[in-house]
Amino acid sequence: MNILFIGGTGNISTEVAERAYNQGHKITVASTGRHPVPSSYHHIQLDRTVQEQCKEKLSNLDVDIIIDFFAFVPDHVKTLYSIFKGKIRQYIFISSATVYDKPHKRIPITEDVPRNNPFWPYARDKIACEEFLENVHSPEFPVTIVRPSHTFGKTWIPSVLNGNDFTICSRIIQGKPIFLHDKGESLWTLTASSDFAVGLCGLIGNENALGEAFHITSNEALSWNKIYEILGETLGKAPIITYIPTDFINKVYPESIGPLKGDKAEHGVFDNSKIRKAVPGFQCKKTFRIAIRESVEWFKEDPSRMVVDNKQNEFIDWLIKQR
Repeated sequence: MNILFIGGTGNISTEVAERAYNQGHKITVASTGRHPVPSSYHHIQLDRTVQEQCKEKLSNLDVDIIIDFFAFVPDHVKTLYSIFKGKIRQYIFISSATVYDKPHKRIPITEDVPRNNPFWPYARDKIACEEFLENVHSPEFPVTIVRPSHTFGKTWIPSVLNGNDFTICSRIIQGKPIFLHDKGESLWTLTASSDFAVGLCGLIGNENALGEAFHITSNEALSWNKIYEILGETLGKAPIITYIPTDFINKVYPESIGPLKGDKAEHGVFDNSKIRKAVPGFQCKKTFRIAIRESVEWFKEDPSRMVVDNKQNEFIDWLIKQR
């Protein structure tokens, strides 16, 4: 099938596109071109936030499936709806597990949990996108909604706030303190992009996925203490952790309210029964320990990848001093 990726070269989408290509699909990537696009794909340089540019560059494409990794506000999905209504077999919208009700009233989280996140505009915009797509879902524009949680590939090092580069690793190696919210005991699910790709590709052209929403996550839930402990073991150095209450972090740094109170300070534990039923045989194979080792090895293979964000370093030092 002809698959159009909006995005396709990012942290999650890279491995999805690669898997879809290896399954025999023809891949077109519409992106800004900031990241390199494999020569085996057709590339369209696009700023998807510009409606007229989308109409000009996408309207004449022969597309079966759209996988949209780069829709953040309703206008983004409305534009594609206006272009592709009546022309495609499936539109897969990449939403977010942040849409679920906060604070959580029960775990594990299932797809039928109410959507309500009063703490994070990002999540509320994703909810608005979902609501629009649910309203227009029809044989003329079949919709599938996918909600990733914290998902990472080998080019990312997961952290609790503001960063995915080598900064946290560098601090651990140098014996500099890092921080965690509260006592570091909230449970969190980290999913390898390669595992996520298996689940998502299983939904491509899947009749049982039409008109449905799925989260695709690992079944391994670890405390943030354990996550950083494993990261330290991978680096060969135990992390020095300063614990700071979420409410205090939110007070001195309001930008953290969404990512913490609206996400990582909550337990993130998911029931994946629905995706396993839709995609028989789906199972996440990489534990966090395996996935983070692959990430650390990737960074260390080339010292130029071991980027340290000086602003993030200054922020961490500043936040710890505030406490």
